[in-house]
Amino acid sequence: MTPVLRILGIRGIPAAHGGFESFAETLALDLVAHGWEVIVYCQEDGDGPVREDRWRGVQRVLIPVATPGTSGTMIFDWRSICHAAVRPGLCLTLGYNTAMFCARLKLAGVPNVINMDGIEWRRDKWGALAKAWFWINERAGCWLGEHLVADHPEIATHLATRVHASKITTIPYGADRVLPDPAADLQRFGLASGQYLTVIARAEPENSLLEIVAAFSARPRGVKLAVLGRYEANHPYHQQVRAAASHEVLFLGAIYDKPVVQQLRAHSLAYVHGHRVGGTNPSLVEALGAHNAVIAHDNKFNRWVAGPGAAYFADDRALDAVFTELLSNAPTLQAMQQASARRFEAGLGNEAVLAQYRELLLRWLPRPAAGQTLASRPRAGE
Repeated sequence: MTPVLRILGIRGIPAAHGGFESFAETLALDLVAHGWEVIVYCQEDGDGPVREDRWRGVQRVLIPVATPGTSGTMIFDWRSICHAAVRPGLCLTLGYNTAMFCARLKLAGVPNVINMDGIEWRRDKWGALAKAWFWINERAGCWLGEHLVADHPEIATHLATRVHASKITTIPYGADRVLPDPAADLQRFGLASGQYLTVIARAEPENSLLEIVAAFSARPRGVKLAVLGRYEANHPYHQQVRAAASHEVLFLGAIYDKPVVQQLRAHSLAYVHGHRVGGTNPSLVEALGAHNAVIAHDNKFNRWVAGPGAAYFADDRALDAVFTELLSNAPTLQAMQQASARRFEAGLGNEAVLAQYRELLLRWLPRPAAGQTLASRPRAGE
């Protein structure tokens, strides 16, 4: 019989909202190519009945929700889980933000693997009530999931304080190798190949955007800093970041066109990563896939991902010094690019990561009924 996987916990595919959506899209397409039936739950705005369609061989269950914001997301998650609970297959839930709802799957006997993502309740951006909600749901996810995926060894260590380590498998996020296209149109962004650095992150304090922009703007650099992400005119932190920028900083806005973002990475001199918390951040892995020299905030999460060949900073003063040293030292930048390539090839490519997911998910598929066998369909082209 054909293995069936239902993916829950995201806004939907094709990806347009973040790292989890991009991962879900990549995993779904890979599994379809390996003979799986994959169903992805997708949130739509508005009212109306649940409907289904297919996108590149993936079945999408489209659930309309009229309520905006966080409440709407919770309604969508609950309706998705109720839909999956009465249908065959294995569930993969991405994130634990509404993990207590997974009790519905548990009661129905539906196996559920949960990717636990980062330690959300530690993030500074959340108030006390939100932190309490995430704290409770983290524990609920640990109890209710048949198995847990940690995207970083430090996340696995943290989860092992809640459940036995045998219930946890560590699989990082992966990325594709990206080569620079000589025909890429960088001029429309005011950029030239090898003459800029990139920053790709949500504009939040814990991602060090203010420190990065202020450090880069402390003195003339002779290159540009291309900042990708949404910066709103009426947002106090976003205003601070913009006010700290010199004329060499370019705010390119939020860009969701994946090939465009890939080429912006591939042609950049280096990638600056300011995330202070979390596990294996997809944006950092994608920078390694583009063989970017990496300049990252100094913490245990980033050090494991980027490895010893990256440059690290603790604050804006240290980052100012890193910029000054590296931007005048081409051999060091080249050595850092080579180190990124080695780290990427050591298990962060999508091929290796997806193979680990296929192996794990096969172990947790519901057992076939008597007389049935688990046989995959031929791969496309076979």
